[in-house]
Amino acid sequence: MAETFDIAIVGAGLAGLVAATEAADLGRRVLVLEQEGRQSLGGQAFWSLGGLFLVDTPEQRRLGIRDSHELASSDWVATAGFDRPEDHWPRRWAEAYVAFAAGEKRSWLTAMGLKLFPVVGWAERGNGDGTQGNSVPRFHITWGTGPGVLEPFLRRVAVHEATGRIVLRFRHRVDALVRMEGAITGVSGTMLAETSVGRGQSSSREVVGDFAITAGAVIVAAGGIGGDQGLVRQNWPSRLGSPPAQMLTGVPAHVDGRMLAIGESAGARLINRDRMWHYVEGITNYAPIWPGHGIRILPGPSSLWLDGTGARLPDRLYPGADTLGQLTHLRRTGHDHSWFVLDQQIIRKEFALSGSEQNPDLTGRDWRLVLRRAIGNKAPGPVEAFKAKGADFIVTDDLAALAAGMERLTPDAPVGEAALRQALAARDDSLASGTDAQSVAIARARGYLTERLIRVAKPHALLGQRNGPLIAVKLHILTRKTLGGLETDLGARVLGADGVPIAGLYAAGEAAGFGGGGMHGYRALEGTFLGGCLFSGRIAGRAAAGAV
Repeated sequence: MAETFDIAIVGAGLAGLVAATEAADLGRRVLVLEQEGRQSLGGQAFWSLGGLFLVDTPEQRRLGIRDSHELASSDWVATAGFDRPEDHWPRRWAEAYVAFAAGEKRSWLTAMGLKLFPVVGWAERGNGDGTQGNSVPRFHITWGTGPGVLEPFLRRVAVHEATGRIVLRFRHRVDALVRMEGAITGVSGTMLAETSVGRGQSSSREVVGDFAITAGAVIVAAGGIGGDQGLVRQNWPSRLGSPPAQMLTGVPAHVDGRMLAIGESAGARLINRDRMWHYVEGITNYAPIWPGHGIRILPGPSSLWLDGTGARLPDRLYPGADTLGQLTHLRRTGHDHSWFVLDQQIIRKEFALSGSEQNPDLTGRDWRLVLRRAIGNKAPGPVEAFKAKGADFIVTDDLAALAAGMERLTPDAPVGEAALRQALAARDDSLASGTDAQSVAIARARGYLTERLIRVAKPHALLGQRNGPLIAVKLHILTRKTLGGLETDLGARVLGADGVPIAGLYAAGEAAGFGGGGMHGYRALEGTFLGGCLFSGRIAGRAAAGAV
């Protein structure tokens, strides 16, 4: 006989935990089902840098950053590029989310004990012309990174778990949504063998039993498709050219998109499945946790960027700006890789690595380590470790040796010393003139004190070797986020093919395209993925609790 709960939530990532705690706070008895072990509680949020999109905050104002709800809304709409009839609900979710980010998001989180790093970063930099990207810095890093984002919700889960209000069931894989008389009334699935693998590692799929659950409402919060390169290629849009033959993977293998297909088979409408967010600054992790594990470089704007043929990217596609534009351009070159060329002064200031494990100072809340970022000639420890151990890094004082090292990594696409020298000289000349988009971006960034002090190097020539060794970094495309998903209304109710909500079914997080089935449109402003999980999870939990 099936057990009965008020609400069943599929997925124990951030969106699922937020939904569970919000519903439990309202007195509902909640079951959370997760196919991985307890060690994976919190999902992808654990691995994140903890960046949050916030608007017009005290942190911004202290740094002289002028932001507003109106400016953020304009940036979002220009960047998203909504252009489809099915963008009705995604657009509505985008409007609601920006209002949340400019309103109670910060106070809601800080009231639970979340603290923000005082330096505001500038991810997905805009060009200053209102066409796309963030016009001003908005990337607020959580003090404690991803684990710091999870902490308030894990505390709340623990309190409710102790009283029985929240029940966590690990190694429970949902295989079907149960639908009766047009309504979702529960879930069924298989129990997987217990596992002792570490967080993020691939676990066994050995089946040891089955289960059935009856619930007044079901919330799907099981993530996207980024861990399955086959699904990424299957949904790759033709507007981006052919899918890469070789990619790195930015999320664990269990981020497999199963619940999207299961939801669709139960009658849910899946929209914008061709909208995805993959990075072009991926590097191979020398200590991988999951298959094909890649790390993203969060670059400042100063490096020379060459495609696989050795040609410089258009100046408007400088590092740190227009991720989708960069991906589109690079997919038309006939190569799956590209190159950053830089020196020690640039890598020291401008290379940050995404992820909690790559930022022990911020994750460990260690001010002593944080202050080391601003002094000395070395980059942060994890960056220096990749310089020494990473398969994609070439470090040398000699330009000929640099070109030779690049050819060793990509023998089928040699750049050559003469071409490399020519590209470096052209880059140096354009920076000296100060008129191209990259030069303007560097100057704009250095207009902010924090960017000037710790994030953007003083403009200088790369030829001449006066700023440490030359460095070349082979870059790979890195899978990450699903921007489309199950279509939901503003109450997080999943819609059917007829546009009518399916009774009893809700979705949150990446499974819902972070809200509505794709609130980011084609492009994301960054810091919006964790925030999307927080916002949609909160709405789904409260809405489901109010309906049962």
